[in-house]
Amino acid sequence: MPEIIDLLSVPLRCVSDESLKLSGELKSIPEDFEVEEIPVYLPSGTGDHLFLWIEKRDVSAEQLLQHLSATLKIHRNEIGVAGLKDRRAITRQWVSVPAACLESVPSVNTERINVLDSQLHSNKLKTGHLKGNRFTIVLRTSDTNALSIAEQLREELLVTGFPNYFGDQRFGIDGETLKTGYQLLIGELTPKDIPWQRRKFLTRLSLSAVQSALFNKILSSRIQDQTFNRVQQGDVLQVVASGGPFVSEEPEVDQLRFDRHEVVTSGPMFGPKMKLPEYDQLNYELRFLSECQLSLEHFNQHKKLTSGTRRPLLLRLEEMKIEQTQDGLRFQFELPKGAYATTIFKEFLK
Repeated sequence: MPEIIDLLSVPLRCVSDESLKLSGELKSIPEDFEVEEIPVYLPSGTGDHLFLWIEKRDVSAEQLLQHLSATLKIHRNEIGVAGLKDRRAITRQWVSVPAACLESVPSVNTERINVLDSQLHSNKLKTGHLKGNRFTIVLRTSDTNALSIAEQLREELLVTGFPNYFGDQRFGIDGETLKTGYQLLIGELTPKDIPWQRRKFLTRLSLSAVQSALFNKILSSRIQDQTFNRVQQGDVLQVVASGGPFVSEEPEVDQLRFDRHEVVTSGPMFGPKMKLPEYDQLNYELRFLSECQLSLEHFNQHKKLTSGTRRPLLLRLEEMKIEQTQDGLRFQFELPKGAYATTIFKEFLK
């Protein structure tokens, strides 16, 4: 599948000063990477669903779901999560299960998985029901001037914004999730070819991986073209306050709004409900589909799972704290849902 090889080998270009890069290592141990979910709401205390505040250490999202299903003796479809969390990390998040599981909750606890709290709520937790995630990350580095370089990069990036790439974990080990999604789109596989235990989860995840890889490819191209933060006629912009998309008819006017952080440029997550750009920008985005032997029609065939949307090309952080530690630097910041902390560090690392 040469088209998939092309997507897997996309260089994720950076926007920061190439002369200001650090040598170092992330995730040397799980404790170096802490993630805590920021929920949209807290459980009410009554209802037919039980929310579990779970901490896991060096456990993948898939392993957590399998463990909950086995220990609570429920089908995986009965488990609700707002987002998938990193494996090599310490993560804390809400997970919902049927309220009838209350007495079995102690059986969930292991050396690497612990239920820290449990509360009833009226509805099941669904994908996307979170504001974002709070990160505390240690970058292990021996660079003697690491703190001053990191602080200089931080100030630069707080102004320009960070490229909003999807992280490698989106595509599976050796890109297997992405390859499965591509095969589903072109008809080489059907959902029935996926084991039934993982069919719903993996079908959605793999199709989303193709959308994500195409987004990364377009974002990287716009950085190369130096249009990453320059509004083009026909661009689909998003209002920062509401997320509402609109097509830019007057790029000079909209550039002023962009510079005031009122709007942001966006890239495609292809699907039938996605707002298309216009003028030259439409051909610009569709070219990346054709290069991968894909069309909009391929996504229409799976419209329930690939409905499509727009995604901001850049992230603007309100704050990022950096402090020296014995082993390197500790970073603390928050990201909105769907954003990847690992891609932030591409701007800091050689």
